[in-house]
Amino acid sequence: MVRLSCSTFCLLLLSLIPALAEATAINSLKTFIQETRTVRANFSQTLYDKNSRAIQESTGTMQFERPEKFRWAYEKPYEQLIVGNGTQVWFYDHDLNQVTVRQFNLAIGSSPAALLAGSSTIEDNFELVELGVQNEMEWLEAIPKNKESNFEFIQMGFSPDGTLKVMALRDNFGQTTLLSFSELDKNPTLPADLFTFIPPDNADVISE
Repeated sequence: MVRLSCSTFCLLLLSLIPALAEATAINSLKTFIQETRTVRANFSQTLYDKNSRAIQESTGTMQFERPEKFRWAYEKPYEQLIVGNGTQVWFYDHDLNQVTVRQFNLAIGSSPAALLAGSSTIEDNFELVELGVQNEMEWLEAIPKNKESNFEFIQMGFSPDGTLKVMALRDNFGQTTLLSFSELDKNPTLPADLFTFIPPDNADVISE
């Protein structure tokens, strides 16, 4: 049974051929972050091994509130939950009844969550590169400046109206994850307790 590790919590990769285009994807990302305080969306995710074979497909929901709060809930095929509140991140595996707790800055760092929900300026943690237009979407690549990051790069695709549609990433183990968003709602009102987590009774809690 394939399970998502903490290090591959977030997402992503597409092998893209750069196309000639104006620097619009980076502008879309910056505008998205500047104008978006909260987000709620559904997602579908496919995990590929280093030979580009699909080894797991997942679906679920995600919410985030800037700065540094997020909730990522995998519903199928296995229930897993990742919650961050700016101080800690909880990784909960429902079937194993196991919770892993990590310090926020160590768990997030130069990760996809830092791009979407982080409090720092994007260029503090990532080098941004335009990839051009593919499949009617504007693409960019975000390369972590921290050489100890778990990710080689993150790619993001925006629709012409600036809506985030796809994220992709390659991790340091050669695995890739492709993530597609649907029904993305910008700036909804989210309950405060959405970003807190209390381990269930009798759960095995591991602190790192």
